[in-house]
Amino acid sequence: MTHHSVYDDCIIGQVTKPSTGTPRNAGSAMQRRKAELRRDIIDTAFACFAEKGYHATGIADIAGRLGIGHGTFYRYFTNKRDIIDHVIDDLSTRIIEALGTENAPDAATTLDEYRAQIDRIGAALTRILVEDRRVAQLLLFHATGIDDELTARLYGLLDTADALTAGYLDHGVELGYLRTDLDTANTARAVTGMLLAAILHGLRRPEESEITALNQAIRRLLIDGVRRD
Repeated sequence: MTHHSVYDDCIIGQVTKPSTGTPRNAGSAMQRRKAELRRDIIDTAFACFAEKGYHATGIADIAGRLGIGHGTFYRYFTNKRDIIDHVIDDLSTRIIEALGTENAPDAATTLDEYRAQIDRIGAALTRILVEDRRVAQLLLFHATGIDDELTARLYGLLDTADALTAGYLDHGVELGYLRTDLDTANTARAVTGMLLAAILHGLRRPEESEITALNQAIRRLLIDGVRRD
């Protein structure tokens, strides 16, 4: 992570009219620098919130760890509540993007392709939610106690997970490689519940062998439990 000095703060915050001799790419370089610092602030806030909790973390903690002044922070974010919104947005995007085009609900056309898809999704979610324990700690334990609005947003993330999983199942039923009598909506909710339980078990017992065994058990349920005979 890039560290910035007070001198950097002054440079980033300075707005001047470029002279005739200013290189044409100076403005774009400044914009890149600002984008990098904004990214660093979000990453640092995530680390602080996950480690200390939202209420125990102050702007001074975030700014101090990054080595910037308070004024620099407030040029990018209004307050602590503003930055947690961006942190949650970033984590949600990472989870959704883990699915990718290759893992879209309509990407698989056979049971073998569905099986491979389940493997890829399981590996991606394990990397995001289990290998970096701070992600699950923030989403499941710290963020839900901040306020009703943020709690509702996290419930919305669960609803998105349910809808995506139902899309995979509906597609499999339509193409004929999953059971035709499958209750896709409630099965999707059950799958989300299994994944949440797996995340909690991963936090409690982070040993790789146990996580692998649990992932394999979930994989069997997601294939053998729903495939068409």
